Amino acid sequence: MREVLELDAFAAGMPEVFGGDAALDAPVRWVHVSDSAGVARLLDGGELLLSTGSSWPAEPAELRAFIGELADAGLSCLVLELGTHYRYVPAVVLTAARERGLALVALHREVKFVTLTEHVHRRIIDDQSAALRAREEVRTRFTALALRGSPADFIVGQLAQTLQAPVVLESLGHDVVVADAPPALEEEVFTRWEVRSRIAHRDPAPERDWLIVPVEARGIRWGYLVALPGPDHPAGRAAVLEQGAIALALGRLTDAEGDEWARVGRRQLIDGLLAGRFTGQAGATARVEAAGLPMDGAQLFGVVSSGVEVRADAADPAARALGGRALAGAIPGGTPGAAVLLSLPQRVRFDDDAARRFARALTPHAERTVLSVGAAAQSLDGALASLQEAIDLSRSAGDRAGRGPQIRRVENRPLARFVTALRDDHRLLDHGERMLSPLIEYDLARGGDLLDVLGAMLAHPGNRTAAATASHLSRSVFYQRIALIQELLGVDLDDGEVQAALHLALLVRRSTAR
Repeated sequence: MREVLELDAFAAGMPEVFGGDAALDAPVRWVHVSDSAGVARLLDGGELLLSTGSSWPAEPAELRAFIGELADAGLSCLVLELGTHYRYVPAVVLTAARERGLALVALHREVKFVTLTEHVHRRIIDDQSAALRAREEVRTRFTALALRGSPADFIVGQLAQTLQAPVVLESLGHDVVVADAPPALEEEVFTRWEVRSRIAHRDPAPERDWLIVPVEARGIRWGYLVALPGPDHPAGRAAVLEQGAIALALGRLTDAEGDEWARVGRRQLIDGLLAGRFTGQAGATARVEAAGLPMDGAQLFGVVSSGVEVRADAADPAARALGGRALAGAIPGGTPGAAVLLSLPQRVRFDDDAARRFARALTPHAERTVLSVGAAAQSLDGALASLQEAIDLSRSAGDRAGRGPQIRRVENRPLARFVTALRDDHRLLDHGERMLSPLIEYDLARGGDLLDVLGAMLAHPGNRTAAATASHLSRSVFYQRIALIQELLGVDLDDGEVQAALHLALLVRRSTAR
């Protein structure tokens, strides 16, 4: 109604507004012109009624009842033109309208009601046409995303951009699968997400500005889209979110393995955390907990399963078998396997037997798996450091011996842990570059394998036969490579200090490789 009063046609009538601001927020669906005392029965709600009041009841009690009937019918606003029948607004009308929260406007100058009607209807029709165009644009855009097979995170990102508000895709268990929210709002959005989401699904009053739409098709429901408060959209916020839900549902129908959400959502989260794409620990911790990983009071481990591919949705069931939860992402550098953040209750011992059970639950090919385990941690920062330790350890684990799953712990690799702790120290990086640059340049120029040969030699100090086997080279070719390495570096490879320096340089290179 507030927008209607801003029209020039209404300004010509010198309108006087009675009632509070809340009454003027009532939506106007149509305009009705009538002086009849029985007009209330002709209304459907949302109308603006124009009247001179010439046939209104004369008795105050009846006039009060008449205003009550208009309010009960859902009238948005009553506009009374003064001068034809009333010289001023009756006190009983003012009182009754105020009591019922009905917007009341008096026009002090005569205007053509047909002019007012035309202007308001034109505005309503223009808004409806704009809404139809906006809905069609939204439908076309999200249909195209579905047909192109766009991933869930991109669809959610498009929804957030369209609605200019945080959007969350959650599982049926109310874990955040994919979300798009400004980093500065992460703590506010994700803190106690599961609790707040369950309350919102059961009783929308506490989170009344949340918009929730199921993602479902063919009788199967996979999760929910949740849009947090934001500005109005011409197509309607609910209509936009529904189109996004349709696109996501079509993606699930075409996902044969059914792990696209876990693969895209949780891997995106792990990759972002490892890359430092978060503004503060509180917000990042809330985001991780919203994804289903308990942090408070839990023991946290970074774990890398390498050697064979691991399904993105296998880590959490494997962790649940131990009484915990897990989030899995890709190993940086494209190595087959998974980088996992593992949360376990304090009472659970993650010893080698438990680690082997975890590895076997991750993949049916556990006999070819190496499980690298970082140090236990109590916070997100510590957990990310533990995961980085596990990643570095998986790159420097050396050759496998026998059938797996093999368990390697950072506690047993103190040098690897030292490199992880100082991975960004420029002096350490400079050491690695100075020691290995001749070999790096040689391999790049000739497609050589000198770095791999050096790594095999350092992994088997004093046993050149085992080193040659690890390099998949004959002993004679292996010795030729060693001689070339020694010549290029200008060092004695039998010297223990040189071996230690080269080992450190290789660890630095592997830890910074992406």
